[in-house]
Amino acid sequence: MIENDHEFSCPHCGAEMSVRLDVVGGSKQSFVYDCEVCCRPIHITVVLEGHDVTDFQAEIE
Repeated sequence: MIENDHEFSCPHCGAEMSVRLDVVGGSKQSFVYDCEVCCRPIHITVVLEGHDVTDFQAEIE
């Protein structure tokens, strides 16, 4: 497993945080991640080209 950290803001409370992405887990990934500050669920969608993030969406679940 090769991982990269990606920083983003929580769409609920605006807190800055990072999520660890598995760059060999497929070119398009979707999962739910709980905010470390407000504990609300965030729906994350990631598109990767190799080890590079080409699109990252963090939306209210």
